[in-house]
Amino acid sequence: MTFGARALIRLDALQHNLRVIRNACPGNRIMAVIKANAYGHGMVPVAQSIRDVDAFAVARLAEAQELRAAGIETPVVLLAGVFSEAELDEAITQGFQLVVHCREQLELLAQHRGGEAVVWLKFDTGMNRLGFDPADFRELVERLKNCRSVAELRLMSHLASADERDNAATVRQLEIFTAMAEDFPGAVSVANSAGALAWPGLAGDVWVRTGILLFGLSPFADRTAAELGLRPVMQFEARLIAKKPLAKGALVGYGGRYEAPADSVLGIISAGYGDGYTRHFRSGTPVLINGRKVPLIGNVSMDMIAVDLGADAGDCVGDVATLWGDGLPVEEVAPWADALPYDLVCGVMNREASEIVQ
Repeated sequence: MTFGARALIRLDALQHNLRVIRNACPGNRIMAVIKANAYGHGMVPVAQSIRDVDAFAVARLAEAQELRAAGIETPVVLLAGVFSEAELDEAITQGFQLVVHCREQLELLAQHRGGEAVVWLKFDTGMNRLGFDPADFRELVERLKNCRSVAELRLMSHLASADERDNAATVRQLEIFTAMAEDFPGAVSVANSAGALAWPGLAGDVWVRTGILLFGLSPFADRTAAELGLRPVMQFEARLIAKKPLAKGALVGYGGRYEAPADSVLGIISAGYGDGYTRHFRSGTPVLINGRKVPLIGNVSMDMIAVDLGADAGDCVGDVATLWGDGLPVEEVAPWADALPYDLVCGVMNREASEIVQ
């Protein structure tokens, strides 16, 4: 590896996590959510590694086009749908499946005369984001069943608080969706990663949409990925590029926000907010080096961070520091920046190209 921060992406961990998901969701189809560059893990290599899933889901047309250009023939779902005649033409030509969540998209389909697509009709059961009012269920289903641009109609919603196992709002959302699904003969999908594990129970042709589980992250605040049997796919690493004595009372970094409480050894590590190691990390954030956790001290710079290696540190310039990954789960690091784990992995900038390991 070079001396810059880089992500090590382990495809064997990805495949392991997919097996865990399949074992947890027997009989369900898997829609692997790989939007946002597969949550920072590299969309194309991830898709190539698990192309035997039932479908991939992305947010935007450009992401789907990138998959096709890379030779990925697995079905691809556009979670936000399309918003122009040109986008609809391209989606149908490429065989992409469409989420339809607003009247404008309905009109695009109704006016189109150049082919047909699999359509996921999305209802807002309580998230108050994308989706139709469930009160319009029968009208919309009937309209799309009679639309010549619709090859197959499927049903979708999204859970707002599935990570909270006792949340009454999720119970209500599932009641609304189940009532619609019972009158619907086709495929249905409501569960995200948390929903797939915490809220099973729908019958029929059920698709689960798994994102963070694939990448070895827990969707639950009270359970780690390891407790769920998952392995981290991303190892975010950098190098120790300098070390020197740190005297008691010395101020560290921009603004001198950290004052050394005792004599120690200062270490400088080649990662900063320009690499995706956010400026919101506070002093005390753990960094793993040579098998032990040492604290971040001072403000994060664009290309560097400072750590307190300890008075008896024997570390050498060139040693690898783990920012998150094996031995230091991203779930442990994220609270130090008031962040969610997938905020961090999505934010990796790849100034040094990720290394893909089979």
